[in-house]
Amino acid sequence: MKNQITKIALLGLVTAALVAVPSVTRAQDTNAPAAPMHAHHPPIHGKVAAVDSAAMTITVGETTIVVTSETKISKDGKPATLSDIAVGDNVVATGKKDESGKFTATKIADGKVMKKKKADESAAPATPPAQQ
Repeated sequence: MKNQITKIALLGLVTAALVAVPSVTRAQDTNAPAAPMHAHHPPIHGKVAAVDSAAMTITVGETTIVVTSETKISKDGKPATLSDIAVGDNVVATGKKDESGKFTATKIADGKVMKKKKADESAAPATPPAQQ
């Protein structure tokens, strides 16, 4: 009988230890950073007000967009470089904004291509033609 009580007490201690371990682990996880370093930002649309090849930036409206070697640039649907972008061009830039507010582009596309795609989509029939 004494041996059985010892086994039950030991089983209770092991069970209590197993229950406590996950709560200790969760307490340690709360120190993880709450937000990622870079947050996605909505696309920036507009006319290019300035191009600075030395600083690797373009300005659209009041937003300065940083261009990196990873930024994919296209003009008229074809691959392009920063030097192909001119003041007055309509562009759409997608990318990320960091904590300091600096916007780094992942993709910059000519606005003409975006307008053409929208026009093509609106010209398409809403329903397919009926089969005869």
